[in-house]
Amino acid sequence: MSIKEIGLRIKLASRILPTITTRQKQTVLIELAEAILANKISIKSANETDLVGAEKKGLSPAMIDRLRLTDERISTMAESVKEVAGLKDPVGEIAENYKRPNGLRVERRRIPLGVIGVIYESRPNVTIEAATLCFFAGNGLLLRGGSEAFHSNMELVRIMKSVLKNHNLEDVVDIVPSTDRANVDIMAKMNDELDVIIPRGGEGLIRHIYSVATVPVIAHYKGNCHLFVDETANIEKAISIVMNGKVQRPGVCNALETLLVHEKVTDSFLPTMINELLSAGVEIRGCEITQKYSDEIKLATDKDYDTEFLDLILAIKVVDSLDNAINHIHNFTSDHTEAIVSEDQISINKFIQSLDSSAIIVNASTRFNDGGELGLGAEIGISTTKLHSFGPMGLRELTTTKFVVIGEGQVRS
Repeated sequence: MSIKEIGLRIKLASRILPTITTRQKQTVLIELAEAILANKISIKSANETDLVGAEKKGLSPAMIDRLRLTDERISTMAESVKEVAGLKDPVGEIAENYKRPNGLRVERRRIPLGVIGVIYESRPNVTIEAATLCFFAGNGLLLRGGSEAFHSNMELVRIMKSVLKNHNLEDVVDIVPSTDRANVDIMAKMNDELDVIIPRGGEGLIRHIYSVATVPVIAHYKGNCHLFVDETANIEKAISIVMNGKVQRPGVCNALETLLVHEKVTDSFLPTMINELLSAGVEIRGCEITQKYSDEIKLATDKDYDTEFLDLILAIKVVDSLDNAINHIHNFTSDHTEAIVSEDQISINKFIQSLDSSAIIVNASTRFNDGGELGLGAEIGISTTKLHSFGPMGLRELTTTKFVVIGEGQVRS
């Protein structure tokens, strides 16, 4: 069966989704969570096949970490499915309700986007998160994962389809059963079968999809995330926030990539900060001022400041003012996440007002720009596209609204 035929099958099958009850959808999701736990062995076996392949390809440790499914991560995956099942169902919600002078009642009701194509790399947990959210929001879903996670993704979709089959909904979700990159271009032009494409991945993937797509795109672009340590920053707090942002999981999109430091706190902050980073195995690429604090720091270039490393690498730059920190971010931002550590409310307010990335974080780690952490349950990803959604995309962001106009015989004059 061709990809277009799979897409058409999803489109036809998913027409029923807006009509099924919240309780029915919750039942499916609870069963899916249980099935994930019951199939841990087969999931880990498929994942091990992918891990072996990734090591042979020479993927970085951070990228292999993105790919790995441990018992804990599988359990977390199941818990996230249950969490979504407990969220408010957005489908059918009346977002607006008002009456016109002629007596017409006008409603805006929330509806699914339709059939969504998700193109993504590395992280197999995205398979379940995307499927769970799209299903609960009433959307059909065609997945195309990266070749490095092919076996893991296929096994997870098999498990989901086995649950859906018990409810005569097996065909509302499917995955491209091939690693052929030509399938990405085919999906990008499937206007008759897909309503929107959501690409998640590196800069090359996103730029390519933008260049070929005729289907509307909501891009989940790179996370070149910045953190500015202001002159009033609590130094102990700043060090903890930087370490969490860079070291906890360096291979994810909300990891810290560039650290900006006010020149007035370099002596009190940078020596300890640099030692902590180097002790954790972080490679530092810094400006000339930063280099004065260690012989192990490489000189940073504009390319470094523009890079999402997804690895234990951090770019550092010393700036002489909040304004120059903001200007640097404007020059290199990917509109993902920007953070400030400061005790001065005026500086904090200016930072918030001057930057328009999807999340501005004050005195906390960039790692909090995440659907689960922000109360959305799971997320299909973090959109860096301001239309139609910006930031973590949860259930509500996977819907739109339609007008429902209710009259009593009115005709237009």
